[in-house]
Amino acid sequence: MKLTEKAWEIFNQSVRDYHITDNVDSAENNPFQANSLEWILYSKNWIDTVQWHLEDIIREEDINPIEALKIKRRIDKLNQKRTDLVEQIDFWFYKNFETIIPNSDARINSETPAW
Repeated sequence: MKLTEKAWEIFNQSVRDYHITDNVDSAENNPFQANSLEWILYSKNWIDTVQWHLEDIIREEDINPIEALKIKRRIDKLNQKRTDLVEQIDFWFYKNFETIIPNSDARINSETPAW
């Protein structure tokens, strides 16, 4: 199975697992071996899913400002965890492709492979 297909399956599994409870306070139950690429992908997508739902909550017009600030700080913490996971994914790509010599016309993108 190609990496992209495997990642797509993992992302969908993470979203399905989130929607079992459909609650931003649900604990992540990552089924993959800790620190494997699969574990990292699942965890990053879990964070993305929770964060999207928190952003929906914070946009509610009648939200209490104190609660909104708590959610904003929670989103900030999730962003840091997400960035750390993206760095782990980038490191995985680096280690797995470090021996490849790019074509002379290859371009450098502003985003990392994980983003």
